[in-house]
Amino acid sequence: MRFERLKTNGTVAARFCAALGLAALVAGQSAEAQAQAYPNRPITLVAPYAAGGDSDIAARNFAAAAQKALGQNIIVVNRPGASGVIGSAQVVAAAPDGYTLLLARPGSQSILPAIMPTRTKYKWDDYSMVGMLELNPYGCMVKAATYRNYEDFVGKLRSQGKKMNFGTAGILTTNDMGPRQWFRLLDLNDSNTPTQISYKGSNEAMVALMAGDIDFACASIGTFVPMINNGDLRALFVTTPSRVTVLPNTPTARELGINDLERIIGWSGIFGPAGLPAEVLTKLSEALRAVAADPAWVSATERVGSIPFVRGPEDTRGFARAQFQTYRALGESLKIIDRAE
Repeated sequence: MRFERLKTNGTVAARFCAALGLAALVAGQSAEAQAQAYPNRPITLVAPYAAGGDSDIAARNFAAAAQKALGQNIIVVNRPGASGVIGSAQVVAAAPDGYTLLLARPGSQSILPAIMPTRTKYKWDDYSMVGMLELNPYGCMVKAATYRNYEDFVGKLRSQGKKMNFGTAGILTTNDMGPRQWFRLLDLNDSNTPTQISYKGSNEAMVALMAGDIDFACASIGTFVPMINNGDLRALFVTTPSRVTVLPNTPTARELGINDLERIIGWSGIFGPAGLPAEVLTKLSEALRAVAADPAWVSATERVGSIPFVRGPEDTRGFARAQFQTYRALGESLKIIDRAE
């Protein structure tokens, strides 16, 4: 009896060990297959500003092209609030598996970390930087029927600026930093500086401008191009060194003698949580290259006045670092750096 029991127990133990070995092998093969199969389910792309604005347009244009390259749906989710911090912080905290990505923008990824780091609770480089997508020419818009040109508007600004207001997508976005820099270049003071009114995104600011609730708005021009081209709005200038193809009659900041405004420009990139696996980063980088070669994406990007600017992870990190340093220096010159860091 004792011999039989030992024999039986030995058999059971052998079978148990064999089962453990098989399970480990299967688990290893499963993990490897899962990594190779990325993506095997839909990807969430967080746009940290409101629907209809620059980040939303860029996110949806990218999603339409990239999902063809990746073979999975890319679901754009708008998470506006706190000048882009809410959506950006969500991605920082997400699992680094490639299924939650960020449509990165200068306000949330460069300006706030540079000027108000205690508010963001993340740093400019707390991400895996997948790649750049586009550059967005920046400008200031007014109602076409009210102002004929730049000089006309600046005359009103100098004489009645204190009674005027302008719309932004929130403080410490390019919508906000552009006017701050512009007012400094014009030597405006407390007696003729307009009041800022914050909205959830550039689209809401455009609606307010069309309705006459604000006097002007400064932003990446993409949201405003249709209203400019149909004659409802006028762009006073753009900050690109050369005139923008979709707005050939709009002068550049350089032509108007306000060259330092060229430091303000919009952009979009794809970022992920820190620590994305190498194979995931490689797959996403390949998708970006496919997007860059997609005529439909190029056309959609140029149609809203943006400039295709696809770059890889290392170039993107260098670009993001330079943007952070630009706004840090600008914040110092404007004396608006949050020192409680």
